[in-house]
Parts: sequence; C-alpha cells; structure tokens
Amino acid sequence: MKRLATVALTALAPISWGSTYAVATELLPPDRPLFTGVMRALPAGLLLTALARTLPKGAWWWKSAVLGVLNIGAFFPLLFLSAYRLPGGVAAVLGAAGPLFVVGLAALVLGERARLRTVLAAVVGAFGVSMVVLTAEAKLDLVGVIAGVVSSASMGAGTVMTKHWGRPEGVGPLAMTGWQLTAGGLFIVPVAALVEGAPPALDGRAFLGYGYMMLINTGIAYWLWFRGIGQLTATSVTLLGPLSPLTAAVIGWAALGQALSPVQLVGMAIAFGATVVGQLAAAARTPQPFSSTERIDRNISMDLTDERVRR
Repeated sequence: MKRLATVALTALAPISWGSTYAVATELLPPDRPLFTGVMRALPAGLLLTALARTLPKGAWWWKSAVLGVLNIGAFFPLLFLSAYRLPGGVAAVLGAAGPLFVVGLAALVLGERARLRTVLAAVVGAFGVSMVVLTAEAKLDLVGVIAGVVSSASMGAGTVMTKHWGRPEGVGPLAMTGWQLTAGGLFIVPVAALVEGAPPALDGRAFLGYGYMMLINTGIAYWLWFRGIGQLTATSVTLLGPLSPLTAAVIGWAALGQALSPVQLVGMAIAFGATVVGQLAAAARTPQPFSSTERIDRNISMDLTDERVRR
C-alpha cells in the first residue's frame, strides 16, 4: 500500500504537466516559451529553497547545477524548440519515448536490470500516445526531431543521475527540488534574454497562469517527482510519463472543446494500460534504494516536520 501511495503521488506530477498546453494557450502571452520556462522554474526554486532553509554544500553546488540543467535548464528550451519546429503530436511522441532512455541509462548507471516486460511497457506506452496525438498531416523537421530526442535524453539523464547521486545527509526533496529549479531557471535566463528580448507586459490572466505554473505545475509537481525518484526505481518513475500527454488530451476535450476520435480513445487505453503494466513490473522486482546517506528521507514528513521549517 505504501508503494501504491507513492506511485499515486508521483503520478500527480506528469498529470499536472499535462495541463501546461491549455494554461499556456489560454492565459499566457504568446510566443514566449523561454520566458515561461524562467517563470515556471526560477520563482518556484527560490521559494522552495527559502522554505527548506538549506543551501548546497561542497560538491552539491555543482551537482545541483548539473541536475538543474539536465532536468530543467536544457530540457525546457529543447522541449519548446521541438514543439515549435514539429507538430504537437510528433513532439509528444518523442517525449513519450523518454522512458526508453531511462531504462538504458538505469541499467548502465544504477544496475537496474532492463526486463523485457518493462521495455515492452515503454514501447507500447509510446505507441499508445502516438495514436492519441499523431495526425496524418504530421511532418518531420530534422532540427525539431533532434531537439525532441535530446530533450527526452536530458530529462532521462537527469532522472537517473538524481537517483544515482541521491541527496546529502539530512537534506530532503524540498531542498533538492529548490536547488535544481533555481539552477535550471538561472540557466534559461540569458537564453531567454538573447532569443526573446525583454519580458512581455503581463495582465491579470497572465499572472494567474504564471502563478499556477510556478506553484502547482512546477514547484509541487517537481517536488513530487523528485520525491518519487527517492522512493521508487528510476524506471518506475519515468514510466509514468505518458500520463502527461494523456492528461493534455483529456483537458483538450473537456475544457477546450477538442474532439476525441475512436482511434484516440483506443490509444489512450493502450497508453494507460502500458503505464499500469509498467508499474506492476517494477513492483515485482526488488526496489533500488538510495545510498545509505539518503535513507533519512523515507516519507514526506522529512520536509514538513524538520525543525528548520516548522512555523
């Protein structure tokens, strides 16, 4: 039951990320994806770091920077570049292939043996997502494809290295999330300034959208994601990824009036089924724990009851 609860909480992260497209198109200024990346990551990172009241020490300054770039700083711009150069469906499929990168990297770095059932779950999940998001008019663009593949690889490498390095003793996922979001946001700032120029004027709708993206879509979502990496295998966590495009499709149907065809409904069932099978496969194996220095964090209470963050 404890593992099921952890999986359910971790799944809330990709489910939240599935709302990104709807919020961006309905509330945020158009054609400012990098500025949106900064607004998602940097304020949330500074807020979580302030709440944790803990700064990196020693090697964790550069480790946090590397993880922040992999999970946020490089991932966001490459993802947006892919989305701009490719039809949304193609970009989503490339993102859904991310679990395959994690399966391979986890086998090399973490010693998590790649079982056939796990690999098949990742492949079938990506296939189901393709049924939901691909259209007959989809065309490929080399730069967009490369950006999409590298963005998936970046996030995959970040997930594996987050598991591999763990956390310093006495530091919970709240602080680690804050460090990474801050580092990733700072990495995007000069790129956004160079590519997009000065920040746009913001109205009430934009403040509402950015507030949601910062607090829910990024701060809480990434905290749940990194917390899940600490308690589950890296493969198990990344196999939850297809829930993001599935959520986007559901929101598009429910809130934006987008129709869902029978083929898309079948694809959603296939992708969701593959996600469930992937979790069952991961549950059947011995969990890959954090190193001994990370065992202090076994549940959420690490961040909520520590004397440094009590009020």
